[in-house]
Amino acid sequence: MTAEVQEASALGELEQYRRELTGYCYRMLGSPYDADDAVQETLVKAWQGLDRFEGRASLRSWLYRIATNVCLDSLRAGGRRATPMDLSSPSPASTPPGEGLPEATWIGPLLDSDLSADPAERVVQQDSVRLAFIAALQHLPPRQRAVLLLREVLAWPAADVADLLGSTVASVNSALQRARATVAELDRPSATTAQLGPADKELLARYVRAFEAYDVDALVQLMHDDVGFSMPPLPLWLRGVEDVRGWYTGFGAGCEGSRLVPVEVNGSPGFAQYKPDPDGGWSPWCVQVVEVADGRVQHLHHFLEAFGGRVFERMGLPLRLS
Repeated sequence: MTAEVQEASALGELEQYRRELTGYCYRMLGSPYDADDAVQETLVKAWQGLDRFEGRASLRSWLYRIATNVCLDSLRAGGRRATPMDLSSPSPASTPPGEGLPEATWIGPLLDSDLSADPAERVVQQDSVRLAFIAALQHLPPRQRAVLLLREVLAWPAADVADLLGSTVASVNSALQRARATVAELDRPSATTAQLGPADKELLARYVRAFEAYDVDALVQLMHDDVGFSMPPLPLWLRGVEDVRGWYTGFGAGCEGSRLVPVEVNGSPGFAQYKPDPDGGWSPWCVQVVEVADGRVQHLHHFLEAFGGRVFERMGLPLRLS
């Protein structure tokens, strides 16, 4: 076997782990962009160190060791990412949008297809990429975060996690207990995932019809009375159908005439929203993540492409509809 063939084989073997490493790094860091950078750094370090890989652990375990250290280094250098609900109380619909905060402030959205090429495997992972769960993880110290993900999401034995972190089984179990308590206090587990029943699918179909017709009365009838409505990178967020109605008819009125393209994102149904372009067609505006509970919309997250966002490009979505 030539050196070139050996290199190509080694690269292919490393590359097969990119998707699952992306999911892990995203959960650790809360950002798809940071996750991409962390995975790339992990694979480069692995490639450069292949001659030192002694095979005492599996290649997968070795890659997770590298990825964990890359993420821990990144978390030491940066602050905790958040959702608008973490930073302030809800605002009334009359509040001007104001300026967006830097991208590094926010938890970003991740397509379910970035987790695995296998739809069945994505179903298994959906609950662990819900935005509420990712937001709860941000409140954990970095090593606790790694312990929780490795033990609860990836189902690693405590001894393997202790070996990866250079710790003890007792320390890992203690960290896991504290992490579970924090996440249980902060997570909102009620939102449905993309595995929806017939009634939920009909609810979403009605949502699309109402939104594209910009029938505000029909839209708010689909929502819980205390529905949440957020728009990163804008720090303000709304609570309740009357304020959502006021936003749709006030500062949000420019969304009339929009088109919605379905996506599956963060374990939930979602839509890429395109607003009418004065020059014709439709231009990217936001990616909506729709959380549904008990037959109604519970929360609408809008990740805005405006203000210098890169959401559509990162997700491989069209940058224009004609």
